[in-house]
Amino acid sequence: MADSKVSYRYASSLLGLAVEKKILDAVSEDVEMVRSAIEKNAMLRNLLESPVIKPHSKASIMDEILSKAHPETKKFVRFVIDKNREDLLFGITSVFLRLRDEYIGFVNVSIKTAYEFNDEQKKRLKEKLESLLNKKVGFNFEIDKSLVGGFIAQVNDTVYDASLKHQLDLLRTQLLEGGIYTGQTN
Repeated sequence: MADSKVSYRYASSLLGLAVEKKILDAVSEDVEMVRSAIEKNAMLRNLLESPVIKPHSKASIMDEILSKAHPETKKFVRFVIDKNREDLLFGITSVFLRLRDEYIGFVNVSIKTAYEFNDEQKKRLKEKLESLLNKKVGFNFEIDKSLVGGFIAQVNDTVYDASLKHQLDLLRTQLLEGGIYTGQTN
């Protein structure tokens, strides 16, 4: 829990700096690159988390990774390492990207469908979700044949289940709890 608070403080600080200096796009690209590098490279992750490896060695490796990054991003990563918080770098970058998306009014939505949506369906769903969430929406689609029909949309921690399977489960629960209404009286 303490690590997440620290990650939030660092990420929030970087976002504030990037907005103030009007370099949000450049810093965002750098942060995405750093996050991706840490996520995909177990050796880098282990290196950053290791208490045995000296901070100057970690800084040197991160300088190489950030060779084409914005100078403010380089200074920020160096600052994190100087404060012995490099083990939180992945968390900091994740929180930064989430805060950035909130700042610009954007949200990624994970959609599970029984079949691939056509362009018209995607467009209607996007319009509906943008209206509902009052944000710009980006999609990540996944096919899940167990859904039979409909879709499940996940926005951060909120799940919108519009699948046929879910609707049938709700109907089944209602029927089991309340009995079946036939319209006839005794």
